[in-house]
Amino acid sequence: MDNKTLKWLFDIKIAIEEIETYFSDIPKDFFVYRENIMLKRAIERDLEIIGEAMNRIIKSTPLIQDQITSAKSVIGLRNQVIHAYDNISDEMIWSVLIKHLPILKKEIEVLINDFNISKK
Repeated sequence: MDNKTLKWLFDIKIAIEEIETYFSDIPKDFFVYRENIMLKRAIERDLEIIGEAMNRIIKSTPLIQDQITSAKSVIGLRNQVIHAYDNISDEMIWSVLIKHLPILKKEIEVLINDFNISKK
């Protein structure tokens, strides 16, 4: 893994952490999310960043795909948010936030830690 890939891994990690901060002052509740347009757009933007960074990682270092459970789905979500925005449902994005982002965060942290260990 090279430094560019590491940078993109950090981009994903930071975007996930940013999403987590959106709920520091408000409840992490679907109905709160659904009614807050600004929150929805901010989360969608971070999901775009996550998907674009994942796309670059997979192109640059294809073997990482085996270490990330939903790499292709992350890229697919990015494409859907950007190109098929009218087919995005609040329920789908919420599902990603609750079920998939915590797993992705752990996998990204492992990859970052492995990179740091290998550099020592």
